Formats: sequence, structure tokens, C-alpha cells
Amino acid sequence: MDWTLTPGVTTYAADIDRLYYLILVITGIAFVVVEVALIWFLIQYRGRPGRRAHYTHGSIRAEIVWTSVPAVVVVMIGVLSGGVWNHIRGRDSIPPDALPVAVAAKQFEWNVTYAGVDGQLGSDDDFTLRNELRVPTERPVVVHLTAEDVIHSFFVPDFRVKQDAVPGMNILVWFQVIEPGEYPLACAELCGLGHYRMEARVVALQPDEYDRWVAEQSNQNVASR
Repeated sequence: MDWTLTPGVTTYAADIDRLYYLILVITGIAFVVVEVALIWFLIQYRGRPGRRAHYTHGSIRAEIVWTSVPAVVVVMIGVLSGGVWNHIRGRDSIPPDALPVAVAAKQFEWNVTYAGVDGQLGSDDDFTLRNELRVPTERPVVVHLTAEDVIHSFFVPDFRVKQDAVPGMNILVWFQVIEPGEYPLACAELCGLGHYRMEARVVALQPDEYDRWVAEQSNQNVASR
């Protein structure tokens, strides 16, 4: 069994991984300490012939310790994760030069609308593909995430991106891929009987390769009208 994450391929994946491993270590230590204490109590205070039960009201000192220590740890994790959260999901976190892409989730597929060569959504050279999200590397991409029917969840594990798509809402999520390749996109929310079929792929291309692909798709889309 491998306890490590798959390599992250976005600019903020390493920050998320550090927080993940920190929480994993803390919870792992807490688990070991609690289980060892439980076993020790089972052995130390097991029933024995001639031993009478002893009533105790408790220990104020112990209650202070087991309340204050978790509180300090939780606050510490919150402080350490605050900067990462603001960078990824803060009000002004989306880079101004991010490439817009619209992703509409529905039972049971992802419909991806691309901005054409003009780089603007809602223009005549836009085009839509089903279950395929292509993005350039070395450039921020902002996904305009919507849902047509029920709650879905836009989940790309290698990007460290997971965001619910909620009907009636336009939710923005951004990332910047640093390595070309093909990565799985899944729905991480139980969205119906066909939930298992709601999978797609994300293809990260070199910037020049992505620009050529967009130009070809836009021209085909305009010519077919």
C-alpha cells in the first residue's frame, strides 16, 4: 500500500500536499497515542478477583490538557492553511490573464466550451466538446463551472482540484498546469444511477500546440455554420 499522493502537476499542488502530509502525521500520532492508551487502560484496569470498583469524579488537569492540545493543533493547522486557501480560493486569487473555459456538468457528462482564438467566451468562434478538457501549460486557466440538473463535483486529482458544481451557480476554479500530459477528470459527487460513467480526460498541451489546436477547432466550427 502506498500512502503517498500521486505527483501534483499544478503550481499550488505542492502547497496542498504539504498540508495533507502535516495533517496525516498529526492524525497518525493521535491515533497511535489513543490506541496505546486504550490498550493500557484495558490491561491496567481489567477485572480481577477481589478488586473493587473505585469512583472518581475526574481530573480537571487532564480535561484541560486534552482540550487545549487539540485546540492548539487545530488553530495551528488553520493558520498554516490560511495562506494556501487565500492563494487558491481568495477573492482576488484568480490571475487576471487566466484563460477562460466553461464546463457544464449534467447527468452524466461534462460539456466543455472553449474560447476561440479571441480568448473570450460568448463569441462566435467558441466551440464545445464532450468529456474532453484541453488546457495549455504555463498559463493560468479559470473554469466557469455550472450544473444543469443536480450537484456534481469537478475532481482532477493530479491538479489537486475538487469543486462542487451547483445548479443555478457559476463557480470559478483556477489552476496552472506545469507538465504536459493526460489526466483523469471525474465526478466526486453521487449524482445518480449513471454516476460511475461520468468520467472525462484533461489534456495539457504545450502553449503553441494548444494555440494551433484552438485555431483548428474554431475554424472548423465557423465553417460548419
